[in-house]
Amino acid sequence: MLMTTLWNLSTRTFLLLRRTPVNRLLDKIRTRQGLKWGVPAMTLGLVYFLAAAICTTLIDGGWSTWLYLPFLLFAYNGMKLILMGPISLILLARARTREVIAHRREKKFTRV
Repeated sequence: MLMTTLWNLSTRTFLLLRRTPVNRLLDKIRTRQGLKWGVPAMTLGLVYFLAAAICTTLIDGGWSTWLYLPFLLFAYNGMKLILMGPISLILLARARTREVIAHRREKKFTRV
């Protein structure tokens, strides 16, 4: 009974987190057509870090410590977007290399 409840709770949490806008954006960036948008998405990561900095400033100013929750969320999403920039460049280079190799093979076999 407890294991089933924990399993259902973890599944629902996973599905909830998959539907967040940042994760949807990262899923789109990971496609072949979306790889070129990895570096511009890094600027959105900077906006998330700015929001995290604003949260810490408000906490230092005497606001509620509950602002640590959005701070963690903003910092985590910002890190994901910042890291996706270089990763998307590596994936784009790998995809283009594979396309060039496939094109050369196709060209080689059509000549014969």
